[in-house]
Amino acid sequence: MARRPASPKRLNAANLSGLGADRLGELLMQAADADAILKRRLRLVLAAEAGPDLLALELDKRLSTIAASRARVSWRKRPDLLRDLDILRGAIVDDLAVAAPREGLERLIAWFDLFRGLATRVKDQKGELAAAFETAAPDLWRIAGAAVQADEKAVAPLAQAVERQPLEYARWIGAGGEELTPDMARRLLDTLDKTSSARGMRTAMRRLADRAGDLDLWLSLTTPEERGSPDFAAVMAKRLLVADRIPEARQALEAALAPSAGNRRWTFGRSPQAGPPTLTPAWEATSIDLLEAEGRKDEAQELRWAMFERDLSAPVLRAYLARLPDFDDVEALDRALAHAATYADFETALGFLMDWPAHREAAALVERRIREVRTPLLLRADWAARLAQKYPDAAERLLAAG
Repeated sequence: MARRPASPKRLNAANLSGLGADRLGELLMQAADADAILKRRLRLVLAAEAGPDLLALELDKRLSTIAASRARVSWRKRPDLLRDLDILRGAIVDDLAVAAPREGLERLIAWFDLFRGLATRVKDQKGELAAAFETAAPDLWRIAGAAVQADEKAVAPLAQAVERQPLEYARWIGAGGEELTPDMARRLLDTLDKTSSARGMRTAMRRLADRAGDLDLWLSLTTPEERGSPDFAAVMAKRLLVADRIPEARQALEAALAPSAGNRRWTFGRSPQAGPPTLTPAWEATSIDLLEAEGRKDEAQELRWAMFERDLSAPVLRAYLARLPDFDDVEALDRALAHAATYADFETALGFLMDWPAHREAAALVERRIREVRTPLLLRADWAARLAQKYPDAAERLLAAG
């Protein structure tokens, strides 16, 4: 059967190319006369064809115009601005940086410099402007890496940009992903003014230190308040454990045990409550890792069991059982299920037994403690559906409760 020819009315690149260059040029000019952003894009495309010098000049003009503007941008105009920014970024990343990496980096830095001014005059309740810059962060670090590889001095303007907008760059460093290489992070750290007290600089340097793998610098940039927080102490200890710095990991965890602004408990009257600080699951989990690293495996197991008894945590129980010899784990599981059956909070107990799964024990719990059911109907219906085939009486009682 002969193949059906493509419809000449279908709008696609193949059909349009058949119109010829002259006709396409006329149509583009007509469209550009009604669309200022398209006209600017066409200028950039033509400039890119002429070479990097002319393209850099065209980019500089537009970047300077946006930077100098003080006009408010309404939500109606915001899409046009975002489109304009995306076209500029594309011309820098896809054209200029390919032909001239350092010049491309300089224009991309100027593009990122626009953010602070735009943020004050763009109505952006959805966060689309901030998202556009975060999305472009990998491009920045990729091009920076290429530029610095070609010319080591290219890192200087980037360091100056970080010092101008440290709070913003802290976010873009975090959004850089794998494109921000450890080598690039190290070079940037070596160039930055580490004595700067500008807001956001410490966070920016800490994220760079993290990417560069400089644990000592990262630790030096933590604050006393952070070191007193159980969750942050857990983060510190985990990093130290990875580096096989076990005694320091112990010190980091124990620092959160001392009363501090990071771990004190507050009463309704906003005064500190006496007694030990409230620890967190992250701190407790890391303390188990630390006990393991110290060779105190029995103590780690005891802590796992104590945490399970308190919280009925399935992951903790699985970790506990996985470290037991054969057959001992069966006995321990029976003990765990028996503990769950007598757990004070009925909903927590039933949820654990249903999800483990231990449906026989769950059905027995329903039959024995049905008067304690306070679970919403939707969740009860889900549990009942799972019990219905083997334990229909328990399923029926669960649905009728409440």
